[in-house]
Amino acid sequence: MIRPALTRRRLVASALSMATVGAAGPAVAALLATPRQTTGPFYPLTKPLDSDADLVVVAGRPGPAKGTVTHVIGRVLDPGGRPVADARVEIWQCDALGAYHHPRDGGGRDPNFQGYGRMDAGDDGAYRFRTIRPVPYPGRTPHIHFAVTARGFPTLTTQMYVAGDPRNERDFVLSRIADPRARASVIVPLEPAPDVEAASLLGVFDIVLGAG
Repeated sequence: MIRPALTRRRLVASALSMATVGAAGPAVAALLATPRQTTGPFYPLTKPLDSDADLVVVAGRPGPAKGTVTHVIGRVLDPGGRPVADARVEIWQCDALGAYHHPRDGGGRDPNFQGYGRMDAGDDGAYRFRTIRPVPYPGRTPHIHFAVTARGFPTLTTQMYVAGDPRNERDFVLSRIADPRARASVIVPLEPAPDVEAASLLGVFDIVLGAG
């Protein structure tokens, strides 16, 4: 479970302070629909019993996940930039050893990593996850998968990438986004966030739902 000290107010304050960092921030994403991307082969066949927004701690496990704790926060917005309340946001990613918690990928190598999480956005469209910094695996640059379901919109599946990773330039999924502005909107800086949690990173990823 996300630590009580990590309140929505503190996370939103951090998001606002970082929104001006780099051209790939939410100021660009808010002008464009977030591009659709492949679900990939490792969306969970069955959801884990612990499917909350904290992927670093698994109920019943003795320790935290391997990897650098990373807080990913943002808002779900409609095409006009208005918040979409109660949108269901799901994420899934490989563990710090490069394996998904999916039977086709060996079931994961770090049993202390949840691998999948979900939450409902608030009235302000805000969501937040506590996870680990994504890592590369053969053929892919570091990324986190997202799926967003909201009333009145088609389900959006996309991926979030790490700004500055040299593998981005040759990733075959990311390179399919032809529009440079749309591509930039899914590439997110991960910055040190000691005010949120010691030795952690913070990324701000606003998601704009399209009409179809």
